[in-house]
Amino acid sequence: MKTAKGGKVVLDASAILALLIGEPGAEAVREHIPDSVASAVNVAEVAAKLADHGVKDSEIREIIGALGIEVAPCDADLAFASATLRRQSRKAGLSLGDRMCLALARLRDLPALTADKRWLDLDLGVEIRSIR
Repeated sequence: MKTAKGGKVVLDASAILALLIGEPGAEAVREHIPDSVASAVNVAEVAAKLADHGVKDSEIREIIGALGIEVAPCDADLAFASATLRRQSRKAGLSLGDRMCLALARLRDLPALTADKRWLDLDLGVEIRSIR
């Protein structure tokens, strides 16, 4: 499903990275900034990838913070919501970060924005939008 312009969404790490690195789909993500949210787990994934690309530790928080994305803490509700997706998504090979994004989207009744096309075949009660 292609993204509609604007509107509140939950961002997957892959979507945030596409924006920061200038990958295909970056413009689709930009349309949702800063009216978006990401789980703290997904933000940690983005921070780790930036570190892998040689970004200084002192700059990582500044770069991500400048986007204006709401960072949702990983509380007990989100943790358990993520765990409930495990059985339904195991065959698709979703990571903990993937499930955190989808669980947050489900809890907040928002679409999830991702670059991961594997998600498009999932039926988890969450609207999934591809950036590519």
